[in-house]
Formats: sequence, structure tokens, C-alpha cells
Amino acid sequence: MDSTTSNEHRSSPYSPSHEIELFDPTDEAEIAGPQLEPTDRGFAAWRLLCTAFVFEALLWGFPLSFGVFQNYYSTLPEFSNSRYISVVGTVASGISYLGAPFTAHFIKRFQRFQRQMIWIGWPICIISLICGSFASSLTTLILTQGVTYGVGFLIFYYPILNMVNEYWVSRRGMAYGLLCSASGMSGAVMPFITEKLLNTYGYRTTLRAVAIALFVLTGPLIPFLKGRLPASRHTAPAHANWSFLKTPLFWVYTVSNMAQGLGYFFPSLYLPSYATSTGLSSIEGAVLLALMSISQVLGQLSFGYLSDKNLSVNFLLVCSSSMAAIASLAIWGLAYSLTSLIAFALVYGFFGAGYTAMWARMSTSISTDPTAAPMIFSLFCFGKGLGNVLTGPLSGDLISPLVVLGSYGLRKYMAVVVFTGGCMALSGLSICSWHIVKQMRRLM
Repeated sequence: MDSTTSNEHRSSPYSPSHEIELFDPTDEAEIAGPQLEPTDRGFAAWRLLCTAFVFEALLWGFPLSFGVFQNYYSTLPEFSNSRYISVVGTVASGISYLGAPFTAHFIKRFQRFQRQMIWIGWPICIISLICGSFASSLTTLILTQGVTYGVGFLIFYYPILNMVNEYWVSRRGMAYGLLCSASGMSGAVMPFITEKLLNTYGYRTTLRAVAIALFVLTGPLIPFLKGRLPASRHTAPAHANWSFLKTPLFWVYTVSNMAQGLGYFFPSLYLPSYATSTGLSSIEGAVLLALMSISQVLGQLSFGYLSDKNLSVNFLLVCSSSMAAIASLAIWGLAYSLTSLIAFALVYGFFGAGYTAMWARMSTSISTDPTAAPMIFSLFCFGKGLGNVLTGPLSGDLISPLVVLGSYGLRKYMAVVVFTGGCMALSGLSICSWHIVKQMRRLM
């Protein structure tokens, strides 16, 4: 799944809001020399960014299409009786959020190992899919396509982001905007590819085909993943100012962020299944995921742009959460046709995804200390990741076995719809409550 400056907060829909500041540009003075490539321009900078674009699109785009796998797995006899199929997808993406604080700190301390981390994490992702193709139980799928893939992605991706940070400094917002468009583009295309492969060849062949494709398309590009700065021989820890933990606003934002993360991922998991339950085809379910992915990118770019202006970040956060809540409760719960589901996918995708685009502004609102901002940001990642991982187990308890056409949420998904809308509402209300408390204190 962002940088710590106000204009560097574009992030992919399910990705861990990736712009974590691992490299401090002020450190460059200590190692600068004529051998260094220029920042924000030049062949080397663009070569690295284009390579990172491909890795973002393919290796992060794959878990984003899990809603199609979820719909397919639920039709197989060996998995159909399990309520926790969604755990596979939520664990794969959630680990990259949860591990953000630890991986960022490790890379800061041991920058010289970042290329080795890529060579370790990348094959883990490939091997996990091959192993998953032999799975005959949900537990094996969770351990392979879920946990192992997520760990591999966590290990190799954050070093790539650190390299991007080294090359792109003053134009980093543009660089991350391009990276986010990669996941958006893959999110608009990959569901159709996986849906076609699954229905034609089954999940075993599909996972093997995806593994081979990822190997062929990304493997030859790994030699191009080189940082701009020479590997440091020092292992001095990055010092951060943790006084922000005493700031009430940090905890208000933490509650809001965790509530948002807890409800955010349900629609992307269940839209294809919901569409199938209404009588729509699996390809129409893939269309819904693609439209939501495109809308999410537009929402992130829009809210990111607005947060750079003079608009209150708290106002934007409340707008994002409340509109996502309304979309869930008033549109999704009453959606019985493709048209209404498209409307939900567009509205929810736009407003729901806009929340993470403001993490950087939230960080600087809590503390202006540049050493604190990266840790605040990574803690936001951790909070959202916690919600992501919990989505799978929770959904198993929220889904009902009975489908009743014409009922709210088709009866089967009613609790999921209400829970999603409730979490979004709680996210916005926590910030509103903070303002009310502040106003009451001023009057007293």
C-alpha cells in the first residue's frame, strides 16, 4: 500500500498507501558526489519509475482482483461450505499494511540490503501462487495465496519505494501519482483476465498461469531496480519524535482511520458475489470491480488535490466517510440491478478511496516535526491493515446463507452492508465529535 509532504499522498485503492518517507533528502549532503544521478529527471530516474510502475500494476494488481476469485471459490464443492474464503484476499493485502512500520524502519537502518530484499520477496510471491495451485483446502489457500504472497510483497515492495524516494524528491507527488495509476489500470483490466481464466481453466491452471506471467513480465526488470544512493555502511537507527502519541488529535485520527479500514474492504470482496446473487453474470461482476477501481483512482487524485488547497482536511475526511456511508446504506443495500450496482461502485469507490489520499495531511496536522511524520504515516498504514485483516473473519460471521431477492442487501449481505455503512459513519462521527468537544471546551 505515501510521502510525508502535503502533495505526496496518492495511493492505490487497496495498496498500503505506499508513500512512506524512508529516505531523507537531507542525508544526501553526506554522500553526494559526481557519480550520483540527478533527481527528478534523467534516464535513470524514469527507468526506475517505469519499472516500479510495472511491479505495482502486476504484483499489487493481482490481489486487488481477489473479488473474482472469491466469487469463483464459493462455487467449488471443496470451498463452498466455508464462510471464510475472503480471508485469503484480506490477508494478502493486509500484511502489506500491517508490516509497513517495521519494514520502513528496517530499510532505514539497513539500506544496503534493499536489493537483496527484492530478490527474496519477489520469488516468494511467485512460489506462493504455484503452491496455492495445489491447494485442496481453504487453510492451504490462506497460507499460500494469502499469507505467503502478502509476506513476499511486503519484503520486496518497500525497498522499491525507497529507491523511488531517492530519485524523485521535488516531483515525488507526480511520481506516486503515476504509481497509483498503475494499480488503477490493472484493477480495471485484471478482473476480466482472471474471470476468463477461472471459468475456462479452473483455479489451479489460473494460479500457475498468473505465476508464470508475473515471472516473465517482471523478472527481467529486476536488474533495473537500483537505488540512486550508494548503500550506506552505517546502521544508525532513524530517530523519531514520539511525542505525537500525547496529542489527542492523533488518537482521534487513529479511531477514525481504523473504523474506515474495518469497513472499507467489504464491497471490493463481495460485489461480484452480490451481483451473481441478483442474477447477473460473473463477467458483470468483474465489470463492477473494474469500475470501482477506476473510480477509486479518481477519488484519490481528487481528494489529494483538494487537501493541498485551503480546504480543511477534517472537512474532507468527514465528507469522504459520510458519503461512503450513504452509498453503502442507501444504494448498495437497495441495489437489485446492474445499474444500481454501478452507481454504488462509482460513488463508494470515489469517496471511500479518497480517505487515504489525506493521510499525509493528517500526519502534518498532528505534528510538524519531519522525523515524526513517517512514523505517524506508517501507524496509519498499520491501523488500516488491522481492519483489512479482520475483514475476512468478520465477513464469515456477517454473511447469511439465504438469498431473498427484493430484501435489503438481498438478506444474505444485509449485515455486511450495514456493517460497512456503520464503520464509515463511525469514521466521520469520530472527527465530528472531536470538533464538538473542542467547541464545548471553549464555551465552558
